[in-house]
Amino acid sequence: MKILAIESSSMVASAAIISEETVLAEYTVNHKKTHSQTLLSMIDEIVMMTETHLAEIDAIAVSGGPGSYTGLRIGSATAKGLGLALCKPLIHVPTMDAMACNFFGTDKLVCPIMDARRQQVYYGFYHCADKLKVVEQQNIALIGEVVDKLNSLGEEVVFLGDAVGLHENFFTEYLKVSFCTAPAHLNRSKAASVGYLGMQYFKEGKIQDAKEHLPDYLRASQAERELQEKLQSGKGN
Repeated sequence: MKILAIESSSMVASAAIISEETVLAEYTVNHKKTHSQTLLSMIDEIVMMTETHLAEIDAIAVSGGPGSYTGLRIGSATAKGLGLALCKPLIHVPTMDAMACNFFGTDKLVCPIMDARRQQVYYGFYHCADKLKVVEQQNIALIGEVVDKLNSLGEEVVFLGDAVGLHENFFTEYLKVSFCTAPAHLNRSKAASVGYLGMQYFKEGKIQDAKEHLPDYLRASQAERELQEKLQSGKGN
């Protein structure tokens, strides 16, 4: 069994091929490139280097959000296009869940956080000691609300994600539990983790037709929010 995995929910662009317990290839870039420039060429490269025919792929796992609107749309379009062309099912993998899998085996509470702007973050709480267990499913909230929830849980926390650096001082000041932050090789989303979780979902029958796939944005786009604010402002005049 082989899974092609795609991650594009943040600045990171990543593609991987995994088979059962082995990551056959992973290609990840986090440097000033748009996903439209990178994803297809990454997939071409790992397919060529592993001598894999795309027809051999059993399913395509895609990081389904939340995250960057543009990134999610590009990843979704890429996965859907490949799925339709190859007649392969898609596996929708929640982004926070896949990120938490970076810390499989830890006894700490795992908290991935991604910047959602305006002092908000996308987040989730997980236990990963022996398998992924969702303590609180992925959501969006003010960073202060996330800290309040962590304080109430009272567990040692490991943070990862692009919002860690933005809020580390806030954690130091207001978080009442011990915490640590992920090292560079574990602190971002990556396709191998999407593929790992996608493999589990595939075995459980959690697949969808390529036409059905839609990302989970968890909130309206910036353009939609700005329009709503203008409408509300107009009503107030």
